[in-house]
Amino acid sequence: MVARTDLATDPGLQEELLQARRGTAFFARKLNELTDQELDGGSLLPGWTRRHVVAHVGYNARAIARLAEWAGTGVETPMYPSTEVRDHEINFGATLSPIALRNLFDHSAVHLSVEWRDLPDRDWANEVKTVQGRTVPASEIVWMRTREVWIHAVDLSNGATFNDIPAPVLERLLRDITGAWKTRGTDAGLFIKVSGTDLTFGDTSAPDPTIITGPLPAVVEWATGRGASGVTAALGTEVLSEVPAAPKWI
Repeated sequence: MVARTDLATDPGLQEELLQARRGTAFFARKLNELTDQELDGGSLLPGWTRRHVVAHVGYNARAIARLAEWAGTGVETPMYPSTEVRDHEINFGATLSPIALRNLFDHSAVHLSVEWRDLPDRDWANEVKTVQGRTVPASEIVWMRTREVWIHAVDLSNGATFNDIPAPVLERLLRDITGAWKTRGTDAGLFIKVSGTDLTFGDTSAPDPTIITGPLPAVVEWATGRGASGVTAALGTEVLSEVPAAPKWI
């Protein structure tokens, strides 16, 4: 039998699909390193155990698969009926037995990958709607999944760090987050310089800006509200805890 491959032929999209699948494989590796008992332990997300993180990532795959189906069929299939339903789903998933929770992640990841594989070039430009109500081309759902699996692999809190996330993913994350801050007007007086690169974010014309500097992984870790190790601030370390509100998808 001949192996089936992605119908998408655009090189940029193919690279994004590869990055999403690599992130899924990385999350799977960190999950498999946890014993069943360790699933009950805390994650990096306040109020969530590791079980909640796994359930969220599993159900997220199903939700994004629904958007892929929407793009392919033209029949509207929202990610979730509501945010309340999504939250209930995660809380329910966290109560599953360890084997059921692991199967949820495995099966949903395979299902999503197959939906992507079978979506032809012409359908990737079709518009779908995110749970936040944004209308986006179907190609955007690949990035939506990429950021979920890479960030939440770190949230499992069993050894993964932002240093494990590929630089292109980190850079796009930082652009997304700082873009959301700017849209909401919560970035006033803040200027970010990523050491060792030409990357800067913020308004240098602001009077007495707070200048945040550090390596790309450390800056993204700080920007997502997950720690400030390796990041410094020109006006003192006390400002490092004052991270603007993260986008809802964080």
